[in-house]
Amino acid sequence: MRILTASVIATAVFFGTPAFVLAQGAPSQSGAPTPPAQSSTVIRSIEVVNIKELKPDVRAKIDQIVANTSDKDMQSLRQSIDATPQAASVLKAKGLSSAQVVAINISDGVLTMITV
Repeated sequence: MRILTASVIATAVFFGTPAFVLAQGAPSQSGAPTPPAQSSTVIRSIEVVNIKELKPDVRAKIDQIVANTSDKDMQSLRQSIDATPQAASVLKAKGLSSAQVVAINISDGVLTMITV
């Protein structure tokens, strides 16, 4: 499967809790746009999970991350998803769109999109 590339920042929590990823725009010191970082993670499969299906403690951590994420950063995440045909296709097959994705997790080649 195609390599997923996106500008991302990961918040990892140890001992089994996945690393949730949200798009982040790094502030530029010169005022010029900064090109996105490249991710070399190969995505082998894609899953979609509704946030309501997660354990309360994991859901609370995602809610906190989402609350601290700007609209611009969330838009960047969703644009990255839309630019990845495999991810957009999986969402569409489930009757969803990137607009419903609030976070992603990439672990062991599995892209998990968390939706509302």
